[in-house]
Amino acid sequence: MDRSRLFGLFLLSLALSGAQALTPAHYLSLSDVARLQNLLSQQFTDLSSAYYSVVGLTKLGATIPDHEGVCQFLKSQLDPSSVDSLFFAAETSQAISGCEIPVSNETRDILLAAVSEDSTMSQIHRAVSAISSLGLPLASQEVVGALTGRINKEDNVMAITSALQTAARLSQQSELGGILEEIEDLTARLDDLGGIYLQFEEGLEATAMFVAAAYSLSDHKSWDSLAEAFSVASAAAALSNNRFHVPVIVSALGPATVSHSQPTLQLLVTDVMSQPLAFANVLVESAYAVASKSIILSQSPFTLNDGVFELNFMSTQPASGYYQFTVAVTGDARLVANHVELKVKVSTEVAVTNMDLSVVDKDQSIGTKTTRVDYPSKAKSSFTADSHQNFAMSFQLVDVNTGVELTPHQTFVRLHNQKTGQEVVFVAEPDSKNLYKFELDTAERKSEFDSMSGTYSLHLIVGDATLENPILWNVADVVLKFVDEEAPATIQPKTLYVPKPEIQHLFREPEKKPPTVVSNTFTALILSPFLLMLLLWFKLGANISNFSFSPSTILFHVGHAATLGLMYVYWTHLNMFQTLKYLAIIGGVTFLAGNRMLAQKAVKRIEKK
Repeated sequence: MDRSRLFGLFLLSLALSGAQALTPAHYLSLSDVARLQNLLSQQFTDLSSAYYSVVGLTKLGATIPDHEGVCQFLKSQLDPSSVDSLFFAAETSQAISGCEIPVSNETRDILLAAVSEDSTMSQIHRAVSAISSLGLPLASQEVVGALTGRINKEDNVMAITSALQTAARLSQQSELGGILEEIEDLTARLDDLGGIYLQFEEGLEATAMFVAAAYSLSDHKSWDSLAEAFSVASAAAALSNNRFHVPVIVSALGPATVSHSQPTLQLLVTDVMSQPLAFANVLVESAYAVASKSIILSQSPFTLNDGVFELNFMSTQPASGYYQFTVAVTGDARLVANHVELKVKVSTEVAVTNMDLSVVDKDQSIGTKTTRVDYPSKAKSSFTADSHQNFAMSFQLVDVNTGVELTPHQTFVRLHNQKTGQEVVFVAEPDSKNLYKFELDTAERKSEFDSMSGTYSLHLIVGDATLENPILWNVADVVLKFVDEEAPATIQPKTLYVPKPEIQHLFREPEKKPPTVVSNTFTALILSPFLLMLLLWFKLGANISNFSFSPSTILFHVGHAATLGLMYVYWTHLNMFQTLKYLAIIGGVTFLAGNRMLAQKAVKRIEKK
C-alpha cells in the first residue's frame, strides 16, 4: 500500500473533509514558539534530553549550534546494548550534519530482536526507528506482523500512535490494512470538549503525538517537561510542513478596527507556528453591516505588503459600526480552514452641534429665550427652573468626517449638585429626525432630586464602542428651586462597606414562680391518692399473709421499683438510648423473677385445694 493511500485513509477517518469550513481557534504565537525554543535549548544531561532538544529545535526550524560537540556527546553516552540509547542517538544524529553512529553486528542483532510481538510497542517503535535512521536493512512485513500482534495486547492511545509512527517508517509496498483499521477506533476515543476541542484523556503528550501522526491537534500550548515540549513541536511541525493539509490562521494585525485616520485593514495569514504563508491569496468574499445586514463589499482582494495583507476598507465609505467579513485564503490545495469569519469595527469621531438651552414658561405668558452653546465652551450665564418654569435643551450628534447624524448607544444628561455632590442622571432620547431633546419639570422630578434646591452643573455624556472621542461636556449651570423643600442641608453619601449595627436579641423573660401555698397545694393533691391508699390499708387492714419472701418475689419487687426509679433518672440524667439499654437489663430480670413468683403462687393454690 503506498504512502499516499495510508495518509488518505488516515485523514478520511478524521473527517477532515469538513475542515474547510472550520477555523483553528488557537495556534502557536511567536511568543509561544519562543518559549518552546527556550525550553528545548536546555543543556543536555543524557541522550534522551539531547534527542528532545535537538530534534525538537529542528522541528521548529531553529539552528542547532555546535554539531560536532553534539555528535561527540552522542558517541560518549551511547550504550550499544540498549535499544533506547540506540534510538535516541540515531534519531538525534539525523538532525545534525556529519555525525555517523558506529554500528556493530551485535548492535544490529539487538535491534532486530526487539522487533517482536513480545516487546512493548514503545520498544518496537524505537527499534524500527533506530534501524531506519542507521540505514540498516529491515523486513517490513515482519514489522507489520509484530505491530499487529502487539496492538491486540497493548490497546491504548500511546501504543496505537506509536504503531502509526512506526508504520510510516516502512516500505511503501507494505500491507498496512490491519493497522489502519485501528485508526477509526482511536479517533472515537477523543474527548469532545464543547464541540470545539478534541483531546485524549491520557493528556498532552498522547494528544500531541497523535497529531504528529494524524494532523488533529487540539488547543494545548502549555508544557511542563522537555518531552511535552518536544511533542508539541513535533505536532506543530507536522501541521505546518506536510504534503497533505496545512491549517490556515487568519488574524488581524492589532485590533480589527479601521477609521478615517487608519483606513487599512491588516491581516496576518500564517500556519499554526505563526510562520507567514507568503504564497497565499486573500479575498474578501463578502462584508456586511451587522446592524442592517446590507452587503457593502464583495469579491475584493487583499494586497500583500511586507508579509501583511492589506485592504483599504474605508474607500467604500462605510458608516461607523460593526461589519462581518468572510475571508477566503487560496493559493495552495493543501490549505484547510481557509474560510474565516472576522468582525471588523469602523470607528469615527462625534461632534455636538446645535446645542440650544432655554427656560420654558409653563403657562406661556413669557416668551422663550434660547441660548446656543458651542462645544466645548460653557454657557456664560446660568439658567433657573422652578415650579413655573421648565429647563429644556436640544442638540444633534454628527459624524465629524462625513457630517452624517449619529445615534450613539449612550447619551446621558447629568445634573451634579455643586454643594452636596448629589448626582441625577437622565437618558437623552432622539426623535424621528435624530434631534436629541431633554426637558426638566421640577414639579414632576422633585423626588429624584430629594427636593434639594441649589445650583447644579449640567453635563452631557456621549459614549459608544465605535467612537474615538467620547464626550464629557460641562454645558452650563442650572439653578433648581423646589417649593416643598424637605431634604436636609447635607445628604450623606451611602456606602455599603461600613460595620453593621449589632443585633441585640431579646429573649422572653421567664415567668415568675407561683406562690408557695399554690405549689404545696398542688403537691398535696398529687400525693393524695397514695396517702388515701395508706389510710385505707391501716383502717381496713392489709392482707399481706400471702406475701412470700422467696428470692424470686423479692427480686420481682426490687426490679419493679428499679424500673420506676429508671423513669426518674431518664427524666433527669439519661437519654433515650441509655435508658433503653438499662431497661432491657432490669426488665429482663424482672420478667423472669415475676414469672417464677407467679408459678410458685399457682402451685401453692393447687396444694391448698
